[in-house]
Amino acid sequence: MNNQNKWSQKEWSWREGGILLFIVLVIIPIFVEGYLQRLIEQLLQNSLYGGTLIGAIMAIVFVLCTYFIALKPYKLRWASIGLRGFPLSYWKWIILWLMVLIVLSIGILLLMDLLQISWENNKTEALKTDVNGTTILIGFISAAIISPIYEEIFYRGFLYKWLRIKYGVAISLLVSSFIFMIVHIPTYNTLPITFLSGLIFACTYEKTSSIIPAIMIHAAFNGIAILMTLIS
Repeated sequence: MNNQNKWSQKEWSWREGGILLFIVLVIIPIFVEGYLQRLIEQLLQNSLYGGTLIGAIMAIVFVLCTYFIALKPYKLRWASIGLRGFPLSYWKWIILWLMVLIVLSIGILLLMDLLQISWENNKTEALKTDVNGTTILIGFISAAIISPIYEEIFYRGFLYKWLRIKYGVAISLLVSSFIFMIVHIPTYNTLPITFLSGLIFACTYEKTSSIIPAIMIHAAFNGIAILMTLIS
């Protein structure tokens, strides 16, 4: 499929986009990240374990909602939202984009330090509170495996493509990345990095028609962030 035709499919209406965005922007923050997370953390008495379990629940909700609302009614396969291979020649770009994201993120963090804005948040604090093999493994699985897969399936695979079909590249890059950023509230101090990440991940999808490169960059970046958190 050439670059022009791959975005010409009129698969989804405002109905699918509206329902999925309502779930992501309203239902999940209130009921999953709100009530359910507080309940689980009270039961487990551990914010890291509770947050990881909530991440797994969110992954299931995101994937199932995407499948039953955007794919199954149209008899679409997962490949239609980018779960497909990509050219081997793009590997060098995966490495380059990862390096760009790391360098720019370090620059943002240094600027925040200069402005005396802390970039620590409750997730990093929970990870550093009790550092051992189990907490490191749980943090890594949550940040570098679970989150990159379900976030790329929805935010790039569905959301970016849905916007791209309607509005073209520029608006889709900005809007999908903005939504990706605001769903990470209340980690306000790292929102600029989240927005930048969204732009880079969407660019790789635009170029390859695959979300696999974005998952790889996302996973590697989050994994490096976990390691940096532990040694800082």
